[in-house]
Amino acid sequence: VTCNWVLCETDDPEKNFSLRILEYILLGMPGSPLRKALIESGLGEDIAGDGLGTELRQIYFSTGLKGVNKGNGQQVVSVVQDTLDKLATRGIDPRTVEAALNTIEFRLRENNPGHFPRGLVIMLRALTTWLYDKDPFALLAFDRPLSNIRKALNSKSHYFEDLIKTGFLENPHHSILFLKPDPELRKKEEHEEKVRLSKICSSLTPEQIKLLVKETLELKARQQTPDPPEALAKLPRLRLEDLDKKNKTIPLIEEHLSDTKVLFHDLFTNGIIYLDLGFDLHCVPEDLIQYVPLFGRALLEMGTEKEDYVSFGQRISQKTGGIQSQCFSSPVKDQPGSTAWLFLRCKAMVKKAPELTRIISDMLMMPGLQNQDRFNQMVLEEKAREEQHLVPSGHQVVNLRIRSHFGEAFWLAEKVGGISYLFFLRDLARVTQSKWDYVLDKLTALKQILFNRKNMIINVTLDQDNFSNFTPNLRELLEQIPSNVRRPSTWNPLPPGPEREGLTIPTQVNYVGMGGPLYESGYKFHGSSLVIARYLRASWLWDQIRVQGGAYGAFSIFDRLSGIMTFVSYRDPNVQRTLQVFEGSAQFLKKNKINEQELTKAIIGTIGDLDTHMLPDAKGFNSMLRYLYGDTEEARQQMRDQILETRPEHFISFADALEQIRDKSIVKVLGPVSAIEEANKIKPNWLEVVKVL
Repeated sequence: VTCNWVLCETDDPEKNFSLRILEYILLGMPGSPLRKALIESGLGEDIAGDGLGTELRQIYFSTGLKGVNKGNGQQVVSVVQDTLDKLATRGIDPRTVEAALNTIEFRLRENNPGHFPRGLVIMLRALTTWLYDKDPFALLAFDRPLSNIRKALNSKSHYFEDLIKTGFLENPHHSILFLKPDPELRKKEEHEEKVRLSKICSSLTPEQIKLLVKETLELKARQQTPDPPEALAKLPRLRLEDLDKKNKTIPLIEEHLSDTKVLFHDLFTNGIIYLDLGFDLHCVPEDLIQYVPLFGRALLEMGTEKEDYVSFGQRISQKTGGIQSQCFSSPVKDQPGSTAWLFLRCKAMVKKAPELTRIISDMLMMPGLQNQDRFNQMVLEEKAREEQHLVPSGHQVVNLRIRSHFGEAFWLAEKVGGISYLFFLRDLARVTQSKWDYVLDKLTALKQILFNRKNMIINVTLDQDNFSNFTPNLRELLEQIPSNVRRPSTWNPLPPGPEREGLTIPTQVNYVGMGGPLYESGYKFHGSSLVIARYLRASWLWDQIRVQGGAYGAFSIFDRLSGIMTFVSYRDPNVQRTLQVFEGSAQFLKKNKINEQELTKAIIGTIGDLDTHMLPDAKGFNSMLRYLYGDTEEARQQMRDQILETRPEHFISFADALEQIRDKSIVKVLGPVSAIEEANKIKPNWLEVVKVL
């Protein structure tokens, strides 16, 4: 259920930034008043709607709840309307306003689009207004609008309250959307399609049918015909000589501070501290592992023993640029086992360093884990998000499920972020309500196990001068954390499902995956393998699965640390045909000798993957991850050299290895029941059926 409003046009900078701040006030923090009212109503599982949409000519706002029981839709609408009315008449907490202002201004000044190049982001931001013949710089020059908003707040205490009145309560340009599931929709659509096609077929003359057959054969022939060399020659391209022969290195200094390993990256960050705190998951017993992602959220979203989660969320947004939790696990280069961590990723302006470390100290030393209702809300939110993740990211779900058969790192990743985690959350939602003491004991045990400075790693990305000034704050923080020696726990990383698995969800497309351990065939890593995996994706899989098979995409993914090679398709109408294409990859590499032009293109693309654009925070974080899984600068340079030296004969040796593991491959299919049943008709009981949704 969503309530939706069309607001002003995008090109008014002051209104635009005011609405961004208002959105954060209403929804941006765990304790934001509209988010809090919706979640605490118990009418749904998680927030629905896009929030504020600022990329069209007219700004819109959309919010509500998902997972609403039938008949409760109008109550959701009432919660939204009543909350907005109370805020407009009774006022907004000034701390919430200040927190929102600080966060939006921090984001604008940091201008951090992740891996997406800043230049493209700025261009797209300019196009938001430029497309409609407005000033392209209107949304880029944010200093003056923000200054005007602060002046308006000082002179008019009800600035955002009035914006709620005019933008929402008195705005007739709005809608209410009820989106209801129909279990019979697929059958209805398939029946309608059959009836429509039957009518069309019965109306065709024999000549028209012959013409259709002729055109279909022509289309298939065109799909299977390579682009002519003269057409390809028109495309601009780089040459191998244009590429840097040396890897881009990231500075890293290893230090120790109060029994804790500290990694420091001396980079210009424009006055922002990027601080990552890592807690070693190898100390955690197996029965607690699946609680870790929720425990990470609880630290940020359940407050402390001194502050409720509303006040604590306000404080984080007022004093920092944001804190988030993240689980990470990976194989380790040339070693058995894994590296596995829970990270708290923090950022703040240098001048706010003391406030940042005090916030972290309160979070670690006195987390407010006792609020049963709040934790139960988080479990339902997490469950809803995992379920929503299945369709848009089904290929990632399948890829992880396959890899979980091959080693501790992927087993752990699936336990805390795959289908196994979704099943755990469903069970936990029931347990949290009936056996809260049991759950609280688990969370308390995690706190005692993880918060130990001898089993931590600290990662700081900052320039040298500011790092020297920040070190006393960091030392003070670490000395508050207990220092005990904890032995690693013993895990039993059993695969989460059978080797051939049909995972059913209500969708009209499939996500098909197949994978196996390439190193078990005797294959040794060579940089050329990354070139070959990229070439397979862009040629064989593209032509066979997307162009001819009708899927939306297909991927070949080689993990060089573990040697696991996986093939996955995305939004795919087929199952068996796609698996046959995957199985035919080795023969394709052997029979279709790559020409020099295609080889050059594949090498350049692979170097592009290595040299992906990174801002300072990403550089520091990725450098730390490489350190943890043993990927040295020397090894990376050797890999780059091998990539640049890739030759056709490397494709043959890779194909031999693929051929050897073909019969050992794990197969997973995520899709509708009908597709799984059809696959099992062709090969009886071939896929073991597991209902996911």
